[in-house]
Amino acid sequence: MFSTLGERPELDDARSVLVRTISPRRAWTDRLATIAMWVAVLVAVVPLAFIIGYVTKQAVTHLSWSMLTKPIPATRRSGPGIGPAIVGTVVITLTATVMAVPLGIMAAIYLNEYGRETRTASIIRFFANVMAGVPSIVMGLFVYTIWVLRFKSQTGFAGALALACLMLPIVIRSTEEMLRLVPNALREASLALGASQSRTVITVVLPTAVPGITSGALLAVARAAGETAPLLFTIGLTQSTNWNPFKGTNVALSQLIFANAAAPFEGARQRSWVAAFTLIALVLVLTIVARLVTSRIAKR
Repeated sequence: MFSTLGERPELDDARSVLVRTISPRRAWTDRLATIAMWVAVLVAVVPLAFIIGYVTKQAVTHLSWSMLTKPIPATRRSGPGIGPAIVGTVVITLTATVMAVPLGIMAAIYLNEYGRETRTASIIRFFANVMAGVPSIVMGLFVYTIWVLRFKSQTGFAGALALACLMLPIVIRSTEEMLRLVPNALREASLALGASQSRTVITVVLPTAVPGITSGALLAVARAAGETAPLLFTIGLTQSTNWNPFKGTNVALSQLIFANAAAPFEGARQRSWVAAFTLIALVLVLTIVARLVTSRIAKR
């Protein structure tokens, strides 16, 4: 009685039916938009691939275990290593992340879930936007004035404080945008079941927004790891490894690149290329690990 799909070829491919019903103008607009999207992707990817490839080519011939682990020699000398800079980058960036990410997430939760359009929330958003536009060197001078000069010491913590100030507005703005994307129906359903607002935020809103929050935090961490100007005034410079962010001067990969790239000595330039490659690799590894952790959390 009823004809099957196989007896009606025009229904076998819903896409072909849809394409035939679209006007030629809309079809051309769709094609142009698709082409523009791929062109934009290429414009972003090609320079990035060129930079990564060129840095890798320059660094791979000098890359070795001793280069990554041994102390930093004098600028005039050739040979390894950049070990203290790797340790300093990890310690300073981790300290800044511990300060900025939780505070930024809590501020975004207040802005979106509690403050909304109140006067206090508007003031916080205003200052977050102002901080996002402050040049990094100004932030370094600010921390140098209120911390380094006051306590008469350049430490890894001073550098982490400057980086945390740069990371904080990024975390606040990205987290607030991700929280806004969570449907209100989820909040209403949780509240209807008797959950408090705080429990709704912790068990419903935050898990839903975790992938976006993680992406924003990673963006902030990547910016902090590559900053140079704030560290020039705050952490000093050392050739030995320092794991303590609260005592003694320190050194970071970005600072080492800045100090060695312009030097007229071959050994210094080699170390700057290896440091640049290591910094890119650290950010890439951190991004991959965070994505894996985020995907597991989202599945649960």
